[in-house]
Amino acid sequence: MRLNEYEHELQRDLQSVASDLRWSAVDLKRIAELLRKTGNEADAQSVLRSCEVLQSDEERLQLYAREVKARAISRTKIH
Repeated sequence: MRLNEYEHELQRDLQSVASDLRWSAVDLKRIAELLRKTGNEADAQSVLRSCEVLQSDEERLQLYAREVKARAISRTKIH
């Protein structure tokens, strides 16, 4: 059975936000490396911890998107 338009939109939105989180983590890792090169290890570690949170959130959103695709999560209308 195909996804309805609302489920398809939900899946797309989840994947889009997950992608945004992934690229934000990539950018922050570059910033952490620059901080490390300037000798600011404490802030570099703080930024890397933030990256871990973003990566965890990205994985969770990807899982939700897969659940929508598998129809374990459904949506009938947008509120």
